[in-house]
Amino acid sequence: MSNVLLSARSSVFERADPYAVSEYVNQHVGAHCIRLPTSGFPEASLNHRKFASLDLCRISYGGSVRVTSPALETIYHLQVLLKGHCRSQCRGQEHFFVPGELLLINPDDPVDLTYSADCEKFIVKLPVSLFENTCLENRWMLPQSGIRFTAARHDMGELEGFSNLLMLICEEAEAASSMPQVQEHYVRIIASKLLGLLGNNVQRVQPQSQGGSFEQVVDYIEQHLTQDIGIEQLVTVARVSERSLYVLFERHAGISPKDYIRQRKLERIHAQLLDPACKVRSVTEVALDHGFLHLGRFAEAYRRRFGELPSDTYRRNR
Repeated sequence: MSNVLLSARSSVFERADPYAVSEYVNQHVGAHCIRLPTSGFPEASLNHRKFASLDLCRISYGGSVRVTSPALETIYHLQVLLKGHCRSQCRGQEHFFVPGELLLINPDDPVDLTYSADCEKFIVKLPVSLFENTCLENRWMLPQSGIRFTAARHDMGELEGFSNLLMLICEEAEAASSMPQVQEHYVRIIASKLLGLLGNNVQRVQPQSQGGSFEQVVDYIEQHLTQDIGIEQLVTVARVSERSLYVLFERHAGISPKDYIRQRKLERIHAQLLDPACKVRSVTEVALDHGFLHLGRFAEAYRRRFGELPSDTYRRNR
């Protein structure tokens, strides 16, 4: 497998200064620090490709190296050992990896990895949003604390079809004719594969208890704009966790549920003030009807949204 995971066509460094390679990795793959032996002159090599929202990286430091990082925060690191050996220390647990084994590092896990001098590894950087969107697409319950994979060693030979998937992704990444939509297709597959093959805390709900669609939640909001709509109510309507609800709105609307509700209330008020046939006695009345109790803040939010004060809209159309 190691022969087909990023070829020389993806070479960025060859027999280079390890600290120069480390700086490149910091920029493209993940923040970390390295410690090398004080003697000798190790030579590092690195191959790298962007692939949709992923970063693919093949790296060797040419000497025994310890890699540390407080946490990766917004990304997962998938590492496959190609040569040599690796020791991982995390939260009081220690694991040793040999060629052909896979390690997946969670975003909130501190990183402490020691690689042998002959070590070569393949890394896939995966954004948190990729797994969250995959859960939403499959209508799986997204954990409140975020998706976590269990700390374990995985033999690539035992992960059904995963080795071949990584090979195909690398081939596609190096193909001159690689198309964005094809890359996105592969990226969704790799996220689904990892969630299906590796132990994690994602709850796969049964079809009869699947969460409602974004359209159902939006429809509920539209019917209750004059009421105080809480997050708990939307969670009940959507039948998802609060975290899943926020991801759902970020994906479909680009804003939080609270901001969406506030935006829709303002738009409803704007439409009523614009319509001379609408029976609105005053701006204050319509603002209070929609839950805006602080009129000064309401007027400023309205002005930022529509470029004028609500009183101006009201007077102009009556």
